[in-house]
Amino acid sequence: MEDSTRFTRRSLLGIFAATAVVAAPHYANAFSIRRGAGDFRRMKLYSGRTGERLDTIYWIDGEYIPEALDDINRFFRDWRNNHVHRIDTRTLDLMTAAHRLLNVDEPYMLLSGYRSPETNAMLRQRSRNVARNSRHTVGQAGDVRLRTRSVAQMARAAIACNAGGVGRYSRSDFVHMDCGPVRSWGS
Repeated sequence: MEDSTRFTRRSLLGIFAATAVVAAPHYANAFSIRRGAGDFRRMKLYSGRTGERLDTIYWIDGEYIPEALDDINRFFRDWRNNHVHRIDTRTLDLMTAAHRLLNVDEPYMLLSGYRSPETNAMLRQRSRNVARNSRHTVGQAGDVRLRTRSVAQMARAAIACNAGGVGRYSRSDFVHMDCGPVRSWGS
C-alpha cells in the first residue's frame, strides 16, 4: 500500500502530464534539445539578493541535466556565506509544476533556497517562524514570490500539485515550497 503523503515520481508524472507542453520550442543554450522534442522542465529564477538571473531547462524527456542542476545548486546557495548544497530535484519539480499551473512567464524571485546550519541558527534567533530542522538546511525547500500573482494564487497552485509542503506567508509576500510530506500552513 502506497503512503499518500509520499512525494513520488508517479505523482510528479501525473502533475506534468496534466500541464505538458505539446512541442518544445528551440532554446539556443539548452543541452540536447531540438525542435519537436518531448516534455521538458524549465526553471526561471531571479535573486533580489544577488541580482542574478537563471533561465535553464533542467530536465528533458525523463532525464535530469547535470550541468543545469549544478547551475541551479549554485543559484540556490546560501548567499550570506556562498555555501552551495545539492537541491532536491523533487523541490524543483514542485516549483516548476506550480509555475506551469500559474501560466506565467515571469521568473520566480528566490528569497531563500539552501541555508547553512549557521545561517538557519542566526535566523532562528531573529524570528520564531524559522524551523530548527528547516528543510532549507538540507536543500529541500525554496521561498519564492511572483509580482503578478498573489500568495494565495501561488499557494493554491502548489497545493494542487499534492507533492510536498506549502507555506503561505502573506505578510512577507512569499510562498514556501518543499519536498517533505504533503501539508500546508499559513495565511
